[in-house]
Amino acid sequence: MYIIIGVVLLMVVIVWLVHHQRKLRLRAHLMQEAISNRDFTFRLPVNGLLPGERAMQQTLNQLGNVIRQQVYQTQVESWERLIRVLTHEIMNATAPITSISQLLLSRDDVKGTPLEEGIATICHTSQHLSVFIDSYRKLSYLQQPSITEVQLTDLLKDVRQLYPGIQWQCSIVDDSIVSADPNMLRQILINLVKNAMEAGAQTVAADYEAATLFVSNDGKPIPAEARKSIFVPFFTTKRTGSGIGLSLSRHMMVQQGGNLSLAEVPKNGYTTTFILELQRDADIRV
Repeated sequence: MYIIIGVVLLMVVIVWLVHHQRKLRLRAHLMQEAISNRDFTFRLPVNGLLPGERAMQQTLNQLGNVIRQQVYQTQVESWERLIRVLTHEIMNATAPITSISQLLLSRDDVKGTPLEEGIATICHTSQHLSVFIDSYRKLSYLQQPSITEVQLTDLLKDVRQLYPGIQWQCSIVDDSIVSADPNMLRQILINLVKNAMEAGAQTVAADYEAATLFVSNDGKPIPAEARKSIFVPFFTTKRTGSGIGLSLSRHMMVQQGGNLSLAEVPKNGYTTTFILELQRDADIRV
């Protein structure tokens, strides 16, 4: 009798081990696929694992976040170096054009002649180009963030007052506090709301959970072909856009040790959701 029970128990253990090993192989395959596709957002569940396996899975989940943060940091630094070089060279080229054209426009033998209109066009174009390029210097000359404790509800209240024409749906506990630069975080939220309004949004939603702020809107959705490029400096889908708002916003988030990304699937009832990963002290209460 005991032999039969022992055999049955052994068979149950063998079946469980085989099933468990298959589950572990599937997890390894999913992580390998995610890394191959440069997707470091994977977070596989830890339930159903042995204590050692659970600790390993938690470490791998955290490692994915660390790698993703480092990738974004490297991207930001690369764009920063490139923009610094480009703006320097372009400004060096446009400065003498503006100066010489202004000098020519002041000459009596140019005023009132057919040359005046053409030189004025050159002068105005070079001036506009200088202003346009100067705006991109913001990406490479940001001040270092001053991290403090920020109450999200108060910060969002300030932003809401700037846009009274937008309806807001906020699901944030009053004592939600994060570690961030308040001025940078306010500017990031302003940029997101401004983009939403330019996309025709009527409603903006803000939800906060586990040190993550979700900002959604019901405006025109971002085209599929543009989703991977919206954080690239100079890229824009708008005729009058400068392509600096979202790239600058991600830059500021990375500087604060966080990140800004576009959700693959927007919040239910909305067309676009941005994810702001923030720092938070879970023990802080006001």
